[in-house]
Amino acid sequence: MTNHVYKLDLALIRRGRMDKHVELSYYCFEGFKLLVRNYLDVGAHHVFDKIRALLEEVDMTSADVAENSMPKSAEDDADACLGNLIRTLEMAKEER
Repeated sequence: MTNHVYKLDLALIRRGRMDKHVELSYYCFEGFKLLVRNYLDVGAHHVFDKIRALLEEVDMTSADVAENSMPKSAEDDADACLGNLIRTLEMAKEER
C-alpha cells in the first residue's frame, strides 16, 4: 500500500501486477454519522451541525476521525467523544 503510487517502479504497477487501486477520500459527514451510529450508538446529537461544518472546512481522514471520536476509557460517553472530535477539528482548522 502506498500514498505515492507515482514513486513506484512501473514494473510493480503494470497490468496484471496490481490487483486494486483504491483511492480514499477525506471523511464526509455521512461517513461520520455511520461511524458514531455503529460505535457510539448515537443517531443524532446537538453538536452534529458543528461537526458537519467543520468536516466541510477541514480535510481529515477516516482514521483520524475514528481515532478522535472513539472512547478512550469506559468513562467516555458520547458527549466526551464528540467533544474530543470537535477540539481536534478546530485545531486542524486553525493550523490551516
